[in-house]
Amino acid sequence: MNKKVLFGCGGVLAVALIVGVMLVMWGVGIYNNLVTMDEQVTSSWSQVENQYQRRTDLIPNLVNTVKGVAAFEKETFTAVTEARSRVNQINVSSDILNDPNAFRQFQSAQDGLSSALSRLLVTVEKYPELKANENFLQLQAQLEGTENRISVERKKFNESVQTYNTTRRRFPANFIAGIAGFGEKQYFQAVEGSDVAPKVEF
Repeated sequence: MNKKVLFGCGGVLAVALIVGVMLVMWGVGIYNNLVTMDEQVTSSWSQVENQYQRRTDLIPNLVNTVKGVAAFEKETFTAVTEARSRVNQINVSSDILNDPNAFRQFQSAQDGLSSALSRLLVTVEKYPELKANENFLQLQAQLEGTENRISVERKKFNESVQTYNTTRRRFPANFIAGIAGFGEKQYFQAVEGSDVAPKVEF
């Protein structure tokens, strides 16, 4: 066989090999970028969960403190307790981010708890003696701070989801995302009044 033909075939093979290696490295780069953003979403989600858990942990003390003064507001206490129970019944893991129905159920339960807490705090306005209760004032400040942190962490979470979802939908990353199973993540959706923390100032 002619040496020129051999060199020509070898050159074509070398170019094909280089192009193949470059394509693999390009695909690995996109995959690794998606992994990094997926982990950022998961990390942001854990911060949201932490703040929701902090709020859930504050509620029994808050209810007991208010109950000591406003003993006959049974319906309001029941609503808060039931809402907290619904939140605790949801099995939460990072898989919830890939399941729109589970995510909506989680958000709905949290929004229900926010609403019940708002009603409790409005009820408290009838009892000026609570304003002098040091325990209540501390719980009030902690709850206000927690609601603010929830709002901040939800915003950060939505921003990380937006970055991830935008990247995975763009060409050519959408091919790698489809092959590697990087699904769309869910956003927190604002419902009327959910962007306002319950009023805890009197």
